[in-house]
Amino acid sequence: MRRRILGNTKIEVSELSLGTWGLSGDAYGPVSEREQDAVIDRALALGVNCFETADVYGDGRMERKLGARLPETGTVVVTKIGTAWTDKPVRKRFDVDYLSQALGASLDRLGRKQIDVVLLHNPSIETVRRGHAAEFLESRVEQGGIRAWGMSVGSAEIGIAALGAPVKPHVLEMAYNVFFSSDVLTMDSVLHLTKVGLLARSVLAHGLLSGLWNKDVQFDEGDHRRDRWTPQQLRRRLSQLQAFNILNRTKTPSMRAAAVNWVLANPYVSSAVLGPRSVLQLDQLLREVRPEPPYFDPIERHRFDQRLMDLNV
Repeated sequence: MRRRILGNTKIEVSELSLGTWGLSGDAYGPVSEREQDAVIDRALALGVNCFETADVYGDGRMERKLGARLPETGTVVVTKIGTAWTDKPVRKRFDVDYLSQALGASLDRLGRKQIDVVLLHNPSIETVRRGHAAEFLESRVEQGGIRAWGMSVGSAEIGIAALGAPVKPHVLEMAYNVFFSSDVLTMDSVLHLTKVGLLARSVLAHGLLSGLWNKDVQFDEGDHRRDRWTPQQLRRRLSQLQAFNILNRTKTPSMRAAAVNWVLANPYVSSAVLGPRSVLQLDQLLREVRPEPPYFDPIERHRFDQRLMDLNV
């Protein structure tokens, strides 16, 4: 497993990271504790050293799980805070008092003296502009409680505001995939100038780019995809998958591999966050994704991107 430096942090992360939202059971339905353990252990065995989570995943259970199973030396934990999940109703909170409490709780659950990366979990642009949360996390870096801090953001507008603020994040996490690339592309110049570490999430578009769905796909109760697309939107997206038909399958054996390779070909990406819910899914991805550059042949990439444009992606 190749590694890249996470922006200017000097933290080395594997090019593929294990995201734990899907494992938590919050996103796609229940996952047994035995399978959760097996996926984490298998990722370690395959050379993954970066593990992405949040305090809210499984109401803190995923942080505890990573704390129990990961060696503190040689692994990188990225967690997110800012969701007051014990409040009724659940709400976003980025005031310093709450963040201090949440950070302490994450440290306890992870069982670490220091957290590698702490991200603000989907802050609003108003939170970014006020700057109090950024100043708090920067102070914790200076005190040694965390190695680096950043933001998991939902739009290019918020990302640009964060990187233009007086106190800049060291890391950004953003959705980036074949079907949703506009935010990262919009930020091309600012990413180049700031050299921020970029974690790409939603690499397989919540399974859409796995290549395993047919037109009659159905989602169970408790699966967020049940409400993510209307039937019409889903049919349109499935029809656009024909863009992958032009790829050379001897070099790229599956649609899911092509989708991950496409993300890794972006030099701004430090790591692609994958969310397998089973050892089988993890093994398939790591077996099929190219282990080293070039991840995408430039000529084939040009033809593929043109085909995506033709299909109005």
